[in-house]
Amino acid sequence: MTTQRSIAVAQTVPRAGDVATNVREHLRLVSAARDHAAQVLVFPELSLIGYELDLASELAFSEHDPRLDPLRQAAIDARLLLVIGAPVRCGKRLHIGAFLLVPDGSIDHVTKQHLGAFAADANPIGAVPPAESTVFDPGDRAPLASYGTHVAAVAICADSSRPEHPRSAADRGADTYLASVFVPPSDVEGDAVRLQGYAARHALVVAMANFGGPSGGLPGGGRSAIWSPAGELLVELPARGAGVAVARESDGGWQSTIAMLDRE
Repeated sequence: MTTQRSIAVAQTVPRAGDVATNVREHLRLVSAARDHAAQVLVFPELSLIGYELDLASELAFSEHDPRLDPLRQAAIDARLLLVIGAPVRCGKRLHIGAFLLVPDGSIDHVTKQHLGAFAADANPIGAVPPAESTVFDPGDRAPLASYGTHVAAVAICADSSRPEHPRSAADRGADTYLASVFVPPSDVEGDAVRLQGYAARHALVVAMANFGGPSGGLPGGGRSAIWSPAGELLVELPARGAGVAVARESDGGWQSTIAMLDRE
């Protein structure tokens, strides 16, 4: 008998540096995921501020930052594991992080291990942001998170480009791999192929949440998606706009839906 699980991805179009507005948008997407009985909802990289490297230090979060309170309460009320992107300050070190807001009210966080940099062709009409290493420190915090009888690992963007990252997640007992990313249109197809391969190779449900609009001076590639442990594409959002996609497993197999979609 299959143990039911329901995974959702949130595709957002962030307001640059406007945490309050972005929190409200997160809550709207949480509501859509809750209405479709999702157990997990993953947001893109740095979703609370956008990919705004010049604002990251000023807007950095602590683990128990009061700005997280509405989202923490939403996780409790909706009984949802939320994965939410933000800059995280740990002592004197600044990381790209992902907060894990758990339905029991507890909070943990993951820190990005492999910092990235965009190639010039990521933005055909302008400059690209500086390398992440000029702003952030690499991290090593990688807790797993349980939902129901299942276990999820989180990858923050470039972490998922390293084959050893999902392999380590599977070796540690994860059956779900949540990729919180910011990927421009030029890279979306390659990332999707790679994540689909991880799903099949390690028998993981793989979910990717991306921006569906510009951030940090770069276009967002959207196409947030979920793949089954056999590598089957279960659901994919369009290239542009905000939305929520949900995939649900039961004894009858996988079913999927686009729970909400705002086209730009």
